[in-house]
Amino acid sequence: MNATIIKPGDSQDVIYQVTKDMTVNRTGKTGNDVLSTPSLLHIMELACIEITDSRLPEGYATVGYAVDKLRHLAPTKIDQTVTISVTIIEVDGKKFSYSIEAHEADKMIGKAEHKRASISTE
Repeated sequence: MNATIIKPGDSQDVIYQVTKDMTVNRTGKTGNDVLSTPSLLHIMELACIEITDSRLPEGYATVGYAVDKLRHLAPTKIDQTVTISVTIIEVDGKKFSYSIEAHEADKMIGKAEHKRASISTE
């Protein structure tokens, strides 16, 4: 497998709209439905997959193996738009490291570091 077309500094923004199934409301009060931390992590991982997997040779994909420094900094309500900004910070053979930030408009709502490795799907 040759992943030389994936290099440190590559970046991409992916936009998601918060839906009801992405929220958690432990209070039961109307209007308290906000993006859950597991859903934030999920869309962060999807953005990493999007920047990497489309550049891999046919028959390869990536799997995540680490999430570090995850911080969910602010609530985001249903129907709001979240922009996930991913930057590849390291490529080590079949392993990729990412820096991730999540924003709702000008407000940072989350950040993390993520690691993935390419595998054969055949």
